[in-house]
Amino acid sequence: MTGSYFGKNKILEEISPNKTWEGFIGGVLSTTVIGYFMGFLTPLSSLHLIIISPSIAILGFMGDAILSAVKRDFGVKDMSNAIPGHGGILDRVDSLSTTASPFFHIVYFLSLIHI
Repeated sequence: MTGSYFGKNKILEEISPNKTWEGFIGGVLSTTVIGYFMGFLTPLSSLHLIIISPSIAILGFMGDAILSAVKRDFGVKDMSNAIPGHGGILDRVDSLSTTASPFFHIVYFLSLIHI
């Protein structure tokens, strides 16, 4: 949403032309804030939340960019029309596919060592 309002500088023009640096930075910052305040759902400390939240946001962006590149290679704009105007179901979970596993394993590992 930040990119929609403030975005001027393209980040991956060839792969995903609507993505901007402003949107990326806004996404990382907002994910960090939301991650911090949702931290009560995890066994993580405040410091861990401040470190992990932006990392997960960056991984999410990478997942989205990777799937966009794959779609571009295959000449596909949308993976389906199940969600009109949103590129389909897979486009809704592409970021999740690169963030869920690292997040789970970080939380699991940190809960084992009780940090």
